Amino acid sequence: MTTTTDAAPGGLAAAVPERLYRWRWIALLVILAGEILDMLDALITTIAAPTIRADLGGTAGTLQWLSAGYTLALGVGLITGGRLGDLYGRKRMFLIGAAGFTIGSLLCGLAVSPEMLVGSRVLQGLFGALMLPQGLGLIKKMFPPKEVGAAFGLFGPIMGLSSVGGPVLAGWLIDADLFGTGWRMIFMINVPLGLAAVAAGLRFLPEARAASASRLDLVGALLAALGAGLVVYPLVQGREHGWPAWTFAMMAASAAVFALFVWYEVRTQRAGGDPLVTPSLFRKRGFSGGLTVGLVFFSGMTGFALAFGLYTQLGLGYSPLKAGLVQIPWSAGMIVGFGVAQAVSRFGRHVIHVGTVVMAGGVGLIILTLHLAGTGVGPWQLTPALLVTGLGMGLLMAPFFDIVLAGVEPHETGAAGGTLTAVQQLGSALGAAVLGTVFFDRLGDHLSASGPTFQHAMDATLWTTIGLLGASFAATFLLPKQPRPEQDATH
Repeated sequence: MTTTTDAAPGGLAAAVPERLYRWRWIALLVILAGEILDMLDALITTIAAPTIRADLGGTAGTLQWLSAGYTLALGVGLITGGRLGDLYGRKRMFLIGAAGFTIGSLLCGLAVSPEMLVGSRVLQGLFGALMLPQGLGLIKKMFPPKEVGAAFGLFGPIMGLSSVGGPVLAGWLIDADLFGTGWRMIFMINVPLGLAAVAAGLRFLPEARAASASRLDLVGALLAALGAGLVVYPLVQGREHGWPAWTFAMMAASAAVFALFVWYEVRTQRAGGDPLVTPSLFRKRGFSGGLTVGLVFFSGMTGFALAFGLYTQLGLGYSPLKAGLVQIPWSAGMIVGFGVAQAVSRFGRHVIHVGTVVMAGGVGLIILTLHLAGTGVGPWQLTPALLVTGLGMGLLMAPFFDIVLAGVEPHETGAAGGTLTAVQQLGSALGAAVLGTVFFDRLGDHLSASGPTFQHAMDATLWTTIGLLGASFAATFLLPKQPRPEQDATH
């Protein structure tokens, strides 16, 4: 099959056979299946972690790595994954990524030790980083301009439904104990889904690659991965080892490695090469501010989700299914927030400010609810606070990418979007590391005992989350005022 990039009338690439264009909506479902696999696997361990630890053993750090290992690998690999699609074809990289993700899921389900499970989670993240970035290019290849908006419009509802369904599905599968698999089924269910995505992708996805693509920046990719690992690893493991000197040495080394990464990327660009991350982007106040907001916000969101899932099960004694169901108001509020944000989008970055304040208020309501109801708190008592928290989150997230990308040039949008998404995932890894450490530090050696100790641990985590939201609020002033630069000539 040819892979030329000449455009045909109506926006359809000439290289795409008519039969593939005819089945483009099925091909879109294949791409969405990849997104669903990622969303589900990013969320399920917040519910499954206590059950997994009870079966396989491991330390508190193991619970953090189940989330941080996946998001860290995904974050450091996303930009490289997109570049590989440009070089070797997006269909090929999507299929390799989906197949590898499926194998990683199978290995997770067969894990016999915490180390094997965490390693398999990292494998999932790496192949997910190969699969996910291909969707944008494939959609633009398959759909004429008048249909591209409708195709991308399906991503929002899919993300919303996945955020609702992920924790509930995980809880149900664990409680159902299908075929005696227990928690393993939350990973095993990916195997038929992944195989179906590969089979359908072979049949329906078109070949697509960039018209011009340069060599892969392997040195930049390795430096970025090393720098991220050097900061996340000591944050997760430091508490269990009493914060020895090597943990601080690793974090200092991380700063040095990232400085070396920036120097190398600047040098590569000046030499006429194609760096992994475009250095000129960081000279734009709005984009740098967006990276800061994304890093801090997604840290708080993921860390909160991890601690809340642990608290409801270990602290309140909820079953996995009940712990998943109690999160529905949070996800429902987020979906409502997305809708409200669309209606008030003309207010630009003020929507993000309002969303941050509303979410912080919701987290404050959770603190108040837990103090008033104590360890006997029920799902219905938590519902109002979780609804408000989700509403604020939706208001913040809906306009975020459009506003951050408003300050970059059109030719920089692809690189900027990839970098922003990667930082989002790195923020999630940092959140699991930082807030997980705050939670477990207050918990001490009482991981298997419910009561006041869990209340103190959750309080500390929630107040830290509010602090992170305050930092996000301040950093939002760096963003462009409107999602389109022509609406605000000063930005």
